[in-house]
Amino acid sequence: MNYTPEDKAKWDRLIHMIEETLENSAQRPFFDMFIKPLKLYAVSSDTLYISGDNSFNLTHMKQRYGTMLYSMVPVVFGRRYELEYYPESDIARIVDKQTPAQLNEKYTFENFIVGPSNNLAYATSLAVAQTPGDAYNPLFIYGGVGLGKTHLINAIGNYIKRENPRMHVLLMTSEAMTNALIEGIAHKNTSALRSKLRGVDVLMVDDVQFLSKTKTTQEEFFHTFNSLHDNHKQIIIASDRPPRELPEIEERLRSRFEWGLTVDIQKPDYETRVAILRQKAEEMGIDVPEDVIDYIAQSVNSNIRELEGCLTNLNAHAELLDQPIFLELARTALAGRIGAQATRAVTAELIIEVVARQYNLTSEDLTGKKRSQDIALPRQVAMYLCRSMTALSTNAIGRAFGGRDHTTVLHGCDKVSEAMESDFAFKKKVEELKGFVENN
Repeated sequence: MNYTPEDKAKWDRLIHMIEETLENSAQRPFFDMFIKPLKLYAVSSDTLYISGDNSFNLTHMKQRYGTMLYSMVPVVFGRRYELEYYPESDIARIVDKQTPAQLNEKYTFENFIVGPSNNLAYATSLAVAQTPGDAYNPLFIYGGVGLGKTHLINAIGNYIKRENPRMHVLLMTSEAMTNALIEGIAHKNTSALRSKLRGVDVLMVDDVQFLSKTKTTQEEFFHTFNSLHDNHKQIIIASDRPPRELPEIEERLRSRFEWGLTVDIQKPDYETRVAILRQKAEEMGIDVPEDVIDYIAQSVNSNIRELEGCLTNLNAHAELLDQPIFLELARTALAGRIGAQATRAVTAELIIEVVARQYNLTSEDLTGKKRSQDIALPRQVAMYLCRSMTALSTNAIGRAFGGRDHTTVLHGCDKVSEAMESDFAFKKKVEELKGFVENN
């Protein structure tokens, strides 16, 4: 686990952006004390590992600026990352021992809030945990960002390890699997990875939508899937989309993903959001009045991470002002965040508008009938972003682009995916466009 010079440059740019934001405010002394000393230590597929002077400063930094830092990362890095902070004296010892298979012990069934949006996914996950290899194999869980997929698959793994300590449970992201295979090929030792994957009792693959399109990676996973399934070993897969909506995955793999049970997680309803906020407030040890809980639950309906972010932000403001949390403070502290929430929903129309603007075109150009290269490529990019950033079907995306059929959408998405694999500059451009959409 390491980071590239490009990652380091992005991190430096991020810190500079925060410095410019706080330059002429009363917060500047806090920047010098808490943010400026932060250093990027390592980057994994989904996490930035950050070191600081000591635990005390890191705790206060997270309370005051953790939400700001988290929200600004996609602007610079082009995608969201989880952030983990460790003191300089401990980070090497902690991070260097982490592996892609490490379960997060804080994610359990006991602290998963169940509601109408996720009750089927919860029930089937618990059934799989209680009888791995017998019920629902494979189990395929899909849903948007921040809705609880990672929580559930970790809960399954933690339950199995607690009840059956001898069972070998392996959790990997698809990106980690691809990287491990590439490393194995480089060192002429792919058999080690093959043995690792096929020697488990439970294999969990997170973010399978990012599984490399390279034939070798999918070939390896295909045979691993068959081997585990034939031997009644449990397979659990998480994705942001159902199998049929994963055109970058080979058909034979997609068909196997559907052999067992496919369940989805939707956005939490109002009652579930209230329950989540109450639980998070209790975990944080803060007193949040019911009218404040209601205000946040009514205003934020996107995902669980946004709810947590609002509580963290509100608590930071209350501590800075040395005041208890009350409704008017919440309205003031969260005005920017909740105001942005109303316009944050990503739609095909928003993506078309943003992409057109960045290519100096109009929305009508992208949805019209012109096929010139200066319009065709941006149109395909916009289709690709619709596939990756919304839950729309290919038919629905086609309708948003002037009534085009789903095969045109799939072709456009494939063309963009292929170009991103071979052209780093183009990939960076697409990631920047995604950031523009998220922060529009």
